[in-house]
Amino acid sequence: MRLSVDIGGTFTDIVLENGNALLSKKMLTTTSNPEVAVIKGIEELLNENNISSSRIEIIFHGTTLATNSIIERKGAHTCFITTEGFKDVLDIGYESRFDQYDLLIEKTLSVIPRKNRFVVNERINVDGKVISQIDTDRLKLIADQIDLLNFESIAIGFLHSYVNSKHETIARDFFKKRFPNKLISISSEVCPEIREYERFSTTVINAYIKPLMSKYLQILETLLIEKGFKCPLLLMTSGGSLTNIKNACDFPVRLVESGPAGGAILAASIAEELDLNKVISFDMGGTTAKITMIEDKIPDKAREFEVDRKARFKKGSGFPLRIPVIEMVEIGAGGGSIAKINKLDQVVIGPGSAGSMPGPSCYGLGGKEATITDADLLIGKINPKYFAGGRIKLLFEESKNVISNNIGSILQIKTELAALAISEMVDETMANAARVHAVEKGHETSGRVLIGFGGAAPLHIARVAEKLKVKKIIIPTNAGVGSAVGFLKAPLGYEVVKSLRSLLKNLDFNNVNLLLNDMRLESQYIIGNKSKDISFKEERFAFMRYAGQGHEIKVSIENKLLKENDIDKIQNSFENEYKKLYGRILPNADIEILTWSLYLSLFSKNNEKSLIKNIKFKKQVQSKISTKILNIISGEYESVPVFLRNDLNVGDEIIGPSVIVEDQTTTIATDNFNTHILANGYLQMDWNKDG
Repeated sequence: MRLSVDIGGTFTDIVLENGNALLSKKMLTTTSNPEVAVIKGIEELLNENNISSSRIEIIFHGTTLATNSIIERKGAHTCFITTEGFKDVLDIGYESRFDQYDLLIEKTLSVIPRKNRFVVNERINVDGKVISQIDTDRLKLIADQIDLLNFESIAIGFLHSYVNSKHETIARDFFKKRFPNKLISISSEVCPEIREYERFSTTVINAYIKPLMSKYLQILETLLIEKGFKCPLLLMTSGGSLTNIKNACDFPVRLVESGPAGGAILAASIAEELDLNKVISFDMGGTTAKITMIEDKIPDKAREFEVDRKARFKKGSGFPLRIPVIEMVEIGAGGGSIAKINKLDQVVIGPGSAGSMPGPSCYGLGGKEATITDADLLIGKINPKYFAGGRIKLLFEESKNVISNNIGSILQIKTELAALAISEMVDETMANAARVHAVEKGHETSGRVLIGFGGAAPLHIARVAEKLKVKKIIIPTNAGVGSAVGFLKAPLGYEVVKSLRSLLKNLDFNNVNLLLNDMRLESQYIIGNKSKDISFKEERFAFMRYAGQGHEIKVSIENKLLKENDIDKIQNSFENEYKKLYGRILPNADIEILTWSLYLSLFSKNNEKSLIKNIKFKKQVQSKISTKILNIISGEYESVPVFLRNDLNVGDEIIGPSVIVEDQTTTIATDNFNTHILANGYLQMDWNKDG
């Protein structure tokens, strides 16, 4: 038996895997003390199924706590220590404006203000040679300031420390001896890569959230032990793999996108199961919606992304974090996202959210603003009788009042039309985000399969599919807790990234092989599994460019001891990848390798994936139950048949519009789709029109 827990901005999802069966529960997130909802939800789920805590073999966990603490500026009182002359790197950034035409542009300020940054006289050059020894007397003066100002966390980032970490290590050891209870992050461990701005930014964010995350994880681990759990607690990383609690406490920056990564892993596993090569993963929860492109059953990955963008969709308006991450676009469009009227009398959605407290107005917890959930309730997409299995009572009149007061009366339109406007705008916002993301990746949205999960995605997915010209939709079982299910499917693995800069023609293969071996040992140590039934899967990559270029591309490297005669293979691999991106190569230019990446994961030799069987027959089914839903075209309520998902059988087919209800979510099929049940219980919605 295995458990997984996903803490979102609105709901905390818990899934229990008991053999082939999955049992789930949704709890409102207890924002101030998130462990409360986790423990309460786990206890309720186990008690309902007469299962003792001692029978659980492993617990997987993902959370948005790290992201929220950055966005809300609720991290620790932190200082930053760097090389003399580089105090302002965090403010200078890329020396560019993310919107050059905005005269009133607001730059995202560092979480560490300038007054809390200190400098040390030391210098190491680009080759790792010590030019100037570190000034230990200066460290003593900084220590006095740290003591006086009572900093909780210390970030250290020196120039070129990714090549030679000697001075950072000296500084860390000095402060650790002086302040044994303070948490310290050094850039040569957090992000041992070239480019000081990204390295410093990642280290600073790690230090900023380290006290909060390590305290939370340690409290959670202690509470689980007190409740009788004797199993390991593993954390989902932003890159889609799992790591242990010690590594998560040391490097919490790796957890910033841990929740959404679980959803992408679920979508990739569904693509594998159904043999789908071109997929859009659509995860819509209570606070945000996440969209990921999946090519050939593998989600797109990156090693850098931005958190806390001051301007939505504007690259450069947030903090760059250089960590392995599943690449996705995330927008403020969840069930709790707030709808407002802007200065142009347009309905706009998010990024603000009502969260779990006070939540949407219909929850009856004090919410006074119109949310997507309120609109869905008024339209008829959500039936109060079935919402959360009937455990959360929804107040229809409250939703009607807030939509009328905040939207309808301002635009002088009917309340029902205002609700339709909210729903249509959020669907268009999500569809547009998917279009932009696809274009940036060189893809099209048409001809793909849309996989939807999260509490709100099945409510909106058919309309989003119509806008994207997508003709096939998959809604998996347990879609309402999709990210938590994805945790159960994630590999136990860890990626190590380190810079070792060299021209390809001058590559020192002894140094490279030693580096890769050290990276493998580091990853294996973090994974920490010595079972004889499990073997390791190793993937290696080099980040390469033509000498003089500003950015590099990712190139796969063979998993073996590298030798001189491998230069031609590496060059060919680079040129093939470069030509895919830019349509040509530069035949006489030197090729340079900046950074190496090694990803190690565990897999069982007996754990082979199999495709599901095709259904040879379909049985059309009808329902005696119906509900009223506002039609987007006519603006009038129309009767739509209602089906309970648990009552549907493999091979059943529903023609045309329908409402399919389950405890954690509701699936809405529009006129353009027929729905049938696959052999594994998934819902498949197919376009039923010609052309």
